Amino acid sequence: MTLRIDHATVIAHRRGKPVVLEDHSILIDGGSITDVRPAAEHRAPASGPTDRPQEVIDASRHLVIPGLVNTHHHLYQSLTRCLKSAQDAPLFDWLTVLYEKWKGLDYESVKLASQISIAELLLSGCTTTSDHFYLFPRNSDVRLEAVLEAAESLGIRIHACRGSMSVGRSAGGLPPDDCVQPERDILADSARTLKAYHDPRPHAMRRIDLAPCSPFSVSEGLSRETAALAREHGALLHTHVAETLDEEKYCLDRFRVRPIEWLDELDWLGPDVYLAHCVHLSDADIRRLAETNTGIAHCPSSNMRLGSGIAPVRNLLNNGARVGLGVDGSSSNDGGHLLAEARQALLLQRVAGGAGHMTAAEAFALCTLGGAAVLNRPELGNIAPGCSADLAFYRRDDIALAGAVEQDPIGALMLCHVARADRVMVNGRMVVSEGRIATQETPVLIERFNRLIRGRAGQR
Repeated sequence: MTLRIDHATVIAHRRGKPVVLEDHSILIDGGSITDVRPAAEHRAPASGPTDRPQEVIDASRHLVIPGLVNTHHHLYQSLTRCLKSAQDAPLFDWLTVLYEKWKGLDYESVKLASQISIAELLLSGCTTTSDHFYLFPRNSDVRLEAVLEAAESLGIRIHACRGSMSVGRSAGGLPPDDCVQPERDILADSARTLKAYHDPRPHAMRRIDLAPCSPFSVSEGLSRETAALAREHGALLHTHVAETLDEEKYCLDRFRVRPIEWLDELDWLGPDVYLAHCVHLSDADIRRLAETNTGIAHCPSSNMRLGSGIAPVRNLLNNGARVGLGVDGSSSNDGGHLLAEARQALLLQRVAGGAGHMTAAEAFALCTLGGAAVLNRPELGNIAPGCSADLAFYRRDDIALAGAVEQDPIGALMLCHVARADRVMVNGRMVVSEGRIATQETPVLIERFNRLIRGRAGQR
């Protein structure tokens, strides 16, 4: 059966810029968009003797936009969000507190926490997420499959990053020794995961990226061997970098170069690499990231929450760099609302450079086309023939948009604050309906999760 979404106010990209298409229809076959045209051109009967049956959705009360693309998350961190002892700490102190909590990760807790985080993303209109999972504590049964199963159960498109940490505290790293793994084990499991789950085809629901955690938790050798393995399989590379001045000092003391220079020495810049944060960049760093076509996952709420600084997004965009948005983990953002993250990015750039430093249209591009570009997914982030049928529907009559939607639909979504999407479609399948998750009983998930957190809190 084909699907026709009728009479929608569609916000799409044409020639790289967002446009508002009033009273349009979107035709979908399977998991792909086949046509976008004025609704008046689809007055014919929904089916005929030679036509395939067609379902029609009346979207006359909706803004319909491309599904949002989240380029950086730690889904498991719902387990420790709003933890009081880490609420007011900068990154290194925050990590030191949380590593002690994360030592107790197990398969089921990671899966449940990931389901909670994914549900929150979907409700905001996010249809694709990257997840950076790098914690495999000693004697734990945790595997990347916990994240993959969570994603499949809710219907989100995922780039699951098989992360790693190999340099513990005794070797000069930041994490405790019982939170790191031997490098031979990391590489063997990375290869296993790529062979078992990586799907390089367009419209794939699941891809595997390889993601050593940071310059202060992995060795030079692991960084180089991971890059070689990823490139052998055509997979992307991901890591945190240039997030704080503490990290910059660590790199200068240990490697005698700044973080981006260190990645450059490791051959860790290029079109198959995307980097989280990139807050503390020199002008030379910005030029180098742009000329190597390296992607950047900008995480404004996390950077503010931890007091890390303001990423130079304006300068990165002006230099032609690929930039997308990330909500980052639920322990440094405490929420997973990607539409709100776009608003935060817009406002933070204006704090840095004035009211003209970023427009609503640019913020919209960051969480759609920008994120798709960072993940090397040209079929995502737009509503056009050939694109994946990933869509987010917002009610025009939502109180949060009242008045604003008649002024400027793009500005309304970026400057107002919509609590949640009304409907969300991924790969042609409705995963949010009437503002509720359609693929799982979320009250059951929430009760199980809160019971788990209460139990863990009681063990302190």
